[in-house]
Formats: sequence, C-alpha cells, structure tokens
Amino acid sequence: MGCVIAGGGPAGAMLALLLARSGAEVTLLEKHGDFLRDFRGDTIHPSTMQVLDELGLAEELLKLPHRKAYSLTVVSDAGDIRLANVRNLRTRYNYITFVPQWDFLTLITRAAARYPNFRLLMNAEAVDLIREGGAVRGVRYRDPSGEHEIRADLTVAADGRTSALRAKADLTPQDLGAPMDVLWFRLPRDPGDREDPFLRVSRGRLMVAINRGDYWQLAYVILKGGHERLTHEGIDALRRPITELLPWLAGRAEQIESYDDVSVLTVRLDRLRRWHRPGLLCIGDAAHAMSPVFGVGINMAVQDAVATANLLAGPLRHGGPIPERALHLVQRRRMPPTRITQALQRVIQNRFISPTLSGDADPTRRLPRDLTAIPVLNALVARVIGLGVRPEHLMAKQV
Repeated sequence: MGCVIAGGGPAGAMLALLLARSGAEVTLLEKHGDFLRDFRGDTIHPSTMQVLDELGLAEELLKLPHRKAYSLTVVSDAGDIRLANVRNLRTRYNYITFVPQWDFLTLITRAAARYPNFRLLMNAEAVDLIREGGAVRGVRYRDPSGEHEIRADLTVAADGRTSALRAKADLTPQDLGAPMDVLWFRLPRDPGDREDPFLRVSRGRLMVAINRGDYWQLAYVILKGGHERLTHEGIDALRRPITELLPWLAGRAEQIESYDDVSVLTVRLDRLRRWHRPGLLCIGDAAHAMSPVFGVGINMAVQDAVATANLLAGPLRHGGPIPERALHLVQRRRMPPTRITQALQRVIQNRFISPTLSGDADPTRRLPRDLTAIPVLNALVARVIGLGVRPEHLMAKQV
C-alpha cells in the first residue's frame, strides 16, 4: 500500500520525490488546486541546494527566475551592518537562492511525476485518519467530488503548522513562544533601488525587504496581536512606517490601498514532543513550526524529508506496516537540530526582536559595523544559516 503524504509543501513534496525515486508507492495530497500562494518563504539555502544537486535538479532550479544573496545585511539608523557572508562555506552553492516557492514545488513534483509509482492529487484535503487495530492505516480526504479513502502502510502528516492529521492523532505541540507577527505585502521596485535583500531596523520597528526583480516583497514585523490595532487605525498606520523606514518608497506606499493587499503571518514557534503514532509520522511544520528568524523553514522541512526517506524508503519498498520504532528513528535524528535551531531563534527573538519592537532599546547600537570581519563569528553564523546544524545527504538510490 506504500505511503500517503498529506501536504504538498516543501516537506511533503520532497519526501514524495525521494520515496518515488527509491521505488516505493507514494501518493501526495495537496488541498489547493495549485501552488500559487504568495508570500510563502522562498529562501533556498545551501543545504537544500546540495540536496537538489544530489538529485540532479540544482541546475534546473537555477534556470528558473531567481536571485542570489551572498551576505546578510541589517540597515540601521546609523548605517549598514554586515551580519554574515556565506561565500566561504565549503560548498559549491555558497549563496542563498531566492526563488518563488511555487516554482520550487512545481520543480519537485514534476520530477516526482517521472516515476510511475508516484501519484499527485490536487484539490485533495486530508480530513481524517483511518485506524485499525490501534494503528493508522491511511487517510480520508475530501475533493470536489466528495470524500474518499486511501489506505497506506505509512501516513505522513506534512500538512503544516495547523495540521489536521496531527490534531486527529491527539498530538499537541509545545508552544515555545513568538513575540511577533508579520505583515507581508509587495511594492514596485525601481531599477535604481538597491539590489540586496536586507533587514531594516529602527527603534520600535523591523522590516524585511526581498528583491523579487520588478517588485519588493516586504515583511513588516509587528508585536504579537498588533494586526487588529493597525487595522483599526486604518491603512495609513502601515503606510507611515514604510515611508519612515524606507523613504525612497514614499511615492509607492500609496499603492497599498487597504489591508486586503496585505497577508498576515501569525508567527509560531513550537514542536511536538512525540512526532509519531503507529502508522503515522509528522514532519516539517507539522512536527515543528519554525520562526522566520534565519529564514530556515523550507530548509528544515527538506532536511526532515531527506532523513525520513533515508530511514524509511527501504521498509516501504518491501511493503507491510512500518514499526513505530522505525518512525522514532526519524524523530531521534531530526529532534537535536530542531531543538538547537529553535533555541537560537528564541535567543534572537528575546535579545533582538522583542526589545526592538517594544522600543526599549536599539539592539544594533553595540554591534560592530562588519561582523564578517570576525572570522570565527562569521564562520559560525554562515554555517548555521547556510547549512544548518545537521545537513542531510541522500543515500544511494535504491530501486
């Protein structure tokens, strides 16, 4: 019966490709009719580029419209601060690739579709688990024609931070706390604008700017729960900080006509204590929601998928229920990097984001203007952001 995966995001799509490549039967369910959701994370870090290279897909991805960033910059009221330079990472892909997530997911699922043992069902939302003898044996899903069942030796919940299947399995994540939410929107980009992505910091305010060619993808960071206050004050409450932080956008901020032009990301930082039940495994955001800090969400999800495929592809290919101890091996491998990465995110949240948004302090005032000039510090930051705590590599293809 193989594997059924709920959720066509980075974790689910990559796992489906890797399992199909290994010879296992796999069905991927995606609740939407396409991958075209704007304002998803779109930073592909060197660790993910290495996985794509091992799959023979890196050059295909680089043929898509994309931009490369070799360093991370904070723009403060006193000037630019260079945080990290990833050029010296010992990898062929010593840069961060910015590519729309819908293009990334299309690339992955098209590669999976080359295998006859892969099936992709769009407009198919997993709504419940099939249980037999105390174990999960597949999913019930809903599509435009009604409700259906898929039976499987293994069910994988990769359906995000509000995972329906996780809830059905009575798995509840531990909330680690996040002091902020994010408002995503876009504004036109002029040829004379700066090229690099950056973080704009001022007392009480934070904004991320990502160069998407002909427009800026902007993220205005607000205190948790602050969206309601902003909407009550009207759209000028958003336009005003944009133009104060980035005066060169003053003539363009008026193009945000209302909050209908803004997407709200409710930031969560959490993780499950237990990632599995008999016949069920949670990965990606369903197992651990990551903060936007470091932009590692996609890359953590991909690393989960690689580890899962490495450990479970063989048993799935041979058929029959997967022992829960095998599922626990995935958690045992991926939990340490998850804990460490989330701990680092909490440090940044508590020492940098919270004080900045509250207006209590300017956390940049004591930073050197160029942290990349401190070799040990630059190497550490570049490693954490670029490759992560435990980068995964593909095992030899097995068919």
